Amino acid sequence: MAGLTLRNVRKKYGEAEVMHGVDLDINDGEFVVFVGPSGCGKSTLLRMIAGLEEISDGIVAIGDQEVNNVAASKRGVAMVFQTYALYPHMTVYKNMAFGLKQAKTDPAEIDRRVQAAAEILQITDYLDRSPRNLSGGQRQRVAIGRAIVRDPKVFLFDEPLSNLDAALRVQTRLEIARLHQRLKTTMIYVTHDQVEAMTLADKIVVLRSGRIEQVGAPIELYERPANAFVAQFIGSPKMNFFTAADMTDTAALQLGRNVTPSEHAGLRPEHLVPVTGDAVVVEGRLELVENLGEYALVHLITKTGVEFIAKTEKPPLAAKGETIGFGIRPELAHFFDRETGARL
Repeated sequence: MAGLTLRNVRKKYGEAEVMHGVDLDINDGEFVVFVGPSGCGKSTLLRMIAGLEEISDGIVAIGDQEVNNVAASKRGVAMVFQTYALYPHMTVYKNMAFGLKQAKTDPAEIDRRVQAAAEILQITDYLDRSPRNLSGGQRQRVAIGRAIVRDPKVFLFDEPLSNLDAALRVQTRLEIARLHQRLKTTMIYVTHDQVEAMTLADKIVVLRSGRIEQVGAPIELYERPANAFVAQFIGSPKMNFFTAADMTDTAALQLGRNVTPSEHAGLRPEHLVPVTGDAVVVEGRLELVENLGEYALVHLITKTGVEFIAKTEKPPLAAKGETIGFGIRPELAHFFDRETGARL
């Protein structure tokens, strides 16, 4: 096992720079998730760590070894891709053993590793099957098993659940979490799904346009986002933003401060509570209710035309078109600079 260090890591395609001096420390045994919107550079950064993308500048070190000029196969990493990339003409056993066989590993050692990985992933009964006779979730477990047998210093996962349906995504996510608890190996996991990030990670790295916006534990990013981008990306539904004009005349009293023209208030949907009278911070005209059973997503529009969502335990009794008021505990409100997005 080993930790990972990135120092001023950059990536250029011609004159276009897509990674802008990334600095990051990942501790030995940590589960780190790279998250961000499409095109933010998370997969590019993962491939640079793996050795599948050339580093234009900076240093990548695994443990105490700088690996900039080390071949991908010699870096001590194993990668699990979005596509399973299994050989269709080989059995599960042969797929898992293939890399070790190419490395001329002793057959007895190959068998020991394959059997051990199959037991961990509960695919022992499938070792003689071909990939086409497996479900998507089973194929992904085989792909993970192929990585486990290499006994890597670092596991790299590139959106491994993207091809699975909703139920399998949840199941496989739990299996990956259990795998980390069992192996205690450093894992770096790329996803655009912030729910996966929040539930799996010891540490989340939020990326935007080739730059790190914030690094921290999931609860830290949720409770104290560094800027408006992180605030809206972490949390589902995303955080609502309001200016002073969008809120009631008594909002300042409830929030404990005046919201100036240069800033906006961030209020999470799950923190908005239906209230009346002077306790109302923001009110809106009811547009739509998504009744999801365990909770309801209430879609509203303020008097200034700003759309927002409240997440409530039960659907409101109000009819469509009626106005509903919401309050919030002041310690749950966030404030950001309107121009830079920085947390205030």
